[in-house]
Amino acid sequence: MPNKTIYVSDKDLPLYTRAQELAGGNLSKAISTALRKYVDAEEGRLAGYDEITLKVGYGPARKRRRQRFVGVKLAEGGWSDGNRAEIYRVYRSRTGKFVIHIERTPDVKHEGSEVGWKRKLGLGEQTWAIGPEEGSLEVVDTLEELKEKIPAELYEMVAASGDAPPVEDLDI
Repeated sequence: MPNKTIYVSDKDLPLYTRAQELAGGNLSKAISTALRKYVDAEEGRLAGYDEITLKVGYGPARKRRRQRFVGVKLAEGGWSDGNRAEIYRVYRSRTGKFVIHIERTPDVKHEGSEVGWKRKLGLGEQTWAIGPEEGSLEVVDTLEELKEKIPAELYEMVAASGDAPPVEDLDI
């Protein structure tokens, strides 16, 4: 196996020492793992993909766990019945799979009345915002599987995007 010499500045030495500890004493393994992740992320970025971090689980956003992948957003849409809203986001991962992220707001229907959550919050004809209470993430392999999981209008948007690359280089 070839040897490579890496020069480390004095200020970065604690970082290399900690990496070696975390890798079970094998600094070469730590460096290779870090380089693999770096190359993968940079190749994805150059191909037009982004690192995407989504919140999943129940409760306030700060308490939900996060899941991360490399992909590109294809479409976003949602619905509301006046008491609750669902926001759908569909991504294509770098491996070509479809990622469905759904956020659901809390049901804020006023007790004993049908006034709905906008009215309860004192919101008439104005802009409103409420944080999601629940987030879920699902991965499917094909457009056919995706069709069963999202609203028809959103599916049409995703299907229309076809296999278009995230970035198209124009020679203009």
